[in-house]
Amino acid sequence: MPHHRLSFRQYLILAFVSVSVPLGDSSLARGMTKLPAVSLGHPLALISAVFTPWIALGIALLIGYFASYLTALSWADLTFIMPATALGNVLVALLAHFWLHEEISWMRWLGVSLITIGVALVAHGPANTTPPANFGDALAAGRQFGDDSVPRSLKMERLG
Repeated sequence: MPHHRLSFRQYLILAFVSVSVPLGDSSLARGMTKLPAVSLGHPLALISAVFTPWIALGIALLIGYFASYLTALSWADLTFIMPATALGNVLVALLAHFWLHEEISWMRWLGVSLITIGVALVAHGPANTTPPANFGDALAAGRQFGDDSVPRSLKMERLG
């Protein structure tokens, strides 16, 4: 099966998926360190935390992540999306160390290095290894599978 090339817009979506989680999680961590400890036994403290600026920013970034993640899953395999966005784990380590001033052990840095190597390996594979249910119609229409121009009816057939 020929490799499908991602469009520029698809690369932007993957980039946003990769950076929105580390930025969102780091914002949540930063916001929570500024507050006293909260517990599930005190739901009002949790609710009030949501309205602090850093936590609200973190929640917004994570909502944006989820929408972008769903979009990416509509045109690529999960086994491509998750490793391709794993560079976010590297960004988490960098943000935690340089922005949140957390100490990171050499074992964790080794893990971050292994993730980076794994991402490089996965990045050379196809984004989608499952052909559409009606692949012949997509080719007859002169469109590549996975391109945003594939008719919605073909995409819906793939889901069914």
